[in-house]
Amino acid sequence: MSRPARANTPADEDDFSYILAGSGGQAGAASQASPGGQAGAGGQAGAGTRVEPDQERLTAGGPRARKRKPRSFWRELPVLVIIALVIALVIKTFLLQAFYIPSSSMENTLDIGDKVLVNKLVYHLRPIEPGDIVVFNGAGSWVPEPASGRPSSDPVVRLYDATLVPVFHAIAGLFGTAPGQTDFIKRVIGVPGDHVACCNAAGDVTVNGVALHEQSYLFPGNPPSMQRFSITVPPGRLWVMGDHRSVSYDSRGHTEDPGEGTIPENMVVGRAFMIIWPPSRWRILQIPATFGQPGISRGSAAAAAAAVLSPAAPYLPLEAGFVVALPLTWLRRRLRRR
Repeated sequence: MSRPARANTPADEDDFSYILAGSGGQAGAASQASPGGQAGAGGQAGAGTRVEPDQERLTAGGPRARKRKPRSFWRELPVLVIIALVIALVIKTFLLQAFYIPSSSMENTLDIGDKVLVNKLVYHLRPIEPGDIVVFNGAGSWVPEPASGRPSSDPVVRLYDATLVPVFHAIAGLFGTAPGQTDFIKRVIGVPGDHVACCNAAGDVTVNGVALHEQSYLFPGNPPSMQRFSITVPPGRLWVMGDHRSVSYDSRGHTEDPGEGTIPENMVVGRAFMIIWPPSRWRILQIPATFGQPGISRGSAAAAAAAVLSPAAPYLPLEAGFVVALPLTWLRRRLRRR
C-alpha cells in the first residue's frame, strides 16, 4: 500500500531553502579561500589547519611553555652576598682600605678614633714623596718578624693553611676584626738618598739642607724634634715621623733597629688620603706646601706610619661590594625574566 504523498508546506520550503543557502555559503567561502577561486575539500582543509597564535605557542612548547614565575629575592640573596664579598675582597686587596687611628702620634692631623681611607694603587702609578702620610707594615723593621710555626706534615692541612686560612683572615678584615696587625701610620720626611737631619740653628728639621717649616701640621706647641739625628736614607727605605712629635715613637726611636729607624719601601700598604669618619672631621689629606720647596728630593719612595692601626669600622670595602653587587643582581634578574 503506497504512502500518500504529502504536499510541501511553507515550513518545509523554508527549511529546504535554508539548507541550500547554507551549503551554498560554505561552498562560496571555500572557493574564496582556495587559490584561483577553486572550491571543494582542498579549501576546507586549508581552513581547517589554521592555528591561532596562542595555540601555536602551546603546541610548540607543550604544557611547560608557560611564563616562568620570577625567583624570589630571598632565594637570590645568598648569591648577592657572595658577589658582594668577592668584590669587597678585590677592593680591599688591590684598591682601598680603611684604617682606624688608635693613638695620638699623628695629632692634630689625625685624631684618636678617626678613620682614614688608604689608596693602595697610587704607588704603582707614582713614587712615594716627602710629605705623604703612609701606612706600612713594621714587621722586621720596627717590630720583630712573627714566629712562623712548623708546617704540618699532613698535605690536607698544608693545603687548608695555604688557601682557606688567608681567605678567612681577609673576610674577617672586612669587619675590622683581623688580629695581629703590625701596621703603622706616619708622615714621610725622607726618601731614598735624602739626607735628613735635626736640627739647624733655627731648630728646624732639614732635608738635603732645606729647612722644613712644619707649623701647619705639627701639634701646637711641639718643637720639630727634641732628639738630634743625621742620616742619609738608604736605597729602598724611608725616614718617617709623626706630627705629634713629643709623643710619636717614629724613626727617631728605632735607630737601634735594623735600618737605623728607616722602614722598607716594599712594606708600604698605601697612602692615607682622606678622613672618612667622623663626618665632622671629613677632609682630604694634602701634602704640606713646605715639601714643595726646591731642593727637596722627589725620588721613588715608600711609606711609613705612626701608630699601630686596626681595620676601620665603616667596612668600606664590604659596602662598596654591595653597591656593585646590587645592580649586577638586578640586571641578572631582568635578563632572566626576558
